[in-house]
Amino acid sequence: MPKHDAFQRSFVRLTPQTLKAINDLVVRAAVDLGLEDGTKLRVDTTVVETDIHHPTDNTLLWDVVRVVTRLVRRLAKALKLRRISGFCDRRRSARRRMYDIQRMTTRQRYNQQTGTYRVLIGITNEVVGSARAALKKTVKMHGKDMFADLAIKEIREQIAHFCDLGIQVIDQARRRILDGEQVPNSEKIYSIFEPHTDLIKRGKVRTPIEFGHKVFLAESAQGLITQYEVLKGNPSDEIHVVPSLRRHKQVFGRAPEIYGTDRGFFSEQNLASCQQAGVKVVCIPQRGGKKTKDREAYESSVPFKKAQRFRAGIEGRISVLFRGRGMKRCLAQGPERFEVLVGAAVLVNNLMRIAAMLAQRTSRIRRAA
Repeated sequence: MPKHDAFQRSFVRLTPQTLKAINDLVVRAAVDLGLEDGTKLRVDTTVVETDIHHPTDNTLLWDVVRVVTRLVRRLAKALKLRRISGFCDRRRSARRRMYDIQRMTTRQRYNQQTGTYRVLIGITNEVVGSARAALKKTVKMHGKDMFADLAIKEIREQIAHFCDLGIQVIDQARRRILDGEQVPNSEKIYSIFEPHTDLIKRGKVRTPIEFGHKVFLAESAQGLITQYEVLKGNPSDEIHVVPSLRRHKQVFGRAPEIYGTDRGFFSEQNLASCQQAGVKVVCIPQRGGKKTKDREAYESSVPFKKAQRFRAGIEGRISVLFRGRGMKRCLAQGPERFEVLVGAAVLVNNLMRIAAMLAQRTSRIRRAA
């Protein structure tokens, strides 16, 4: 009999490439079973959150202090030492400054936060420097056996990793708060636990800023996710139209008759590419600018409005993936596990849709008999 953790031990061995290959096979199986013909395609992008708290400079600095201190204490315990000489526990001082900044009003932040930040940055810099010195002092120390040495090696690697991230956090806090510099988003770090996190601005009123990764989704008429991609940064939506058409042709052997998106995918080049590919109804509303009479007439036509109603269905599919398939917030650590979670949510959705369609087909055959 398998142990209680057999599924988890197998699941953590999956890679993003493996799940993508499995999803492709599942979609092809649906085509071979006659459940999906690929005549319609709707695409959209969404944001899957990473498991981090809202990043501010003071909380990031506090994270560095408490994590590095905890790991150095763990290293001392593994080496059977009471403490590592030269390393001072500054968590109490750092926590006090962090809470002082948190409690400041807007006026107090304008007048007083610079001095408090300077002290907090100095404490964090001291902790990181002391941790690196502790690594040098204990480089020749060993545990009682081979397993202890492996554990010590792992702790040392973690300390070095978080010290490097701590230097980035200190640098961006000093540039932003003390020097008054506007640091580009590409140079910022939003979490020392999930440093791959991106800042996404999509112009949403309720969520103007999101932290995670942008995900591209393409759905067929029967609710199957035929394509998905975890994106880096915050690229424009309009770059996905041509690749999605190319991928659809590879799976179904032809372009869809109806291609629906929101206005974020609009560009004249995308309209021309869809028409050249053989799409009959290109349902991409114009974004901004004054519409020509021909464009207004086309967007007021019955086929376009029907296709736009079809396009709106992908919002419901995204809600299903978020609320029912666990894709709202990724609790796994690391960029690779993030992609695995997205792929697993898509795979579960496709399998359940295929099972529902097969059950409906069997029910129809029984009723006819």
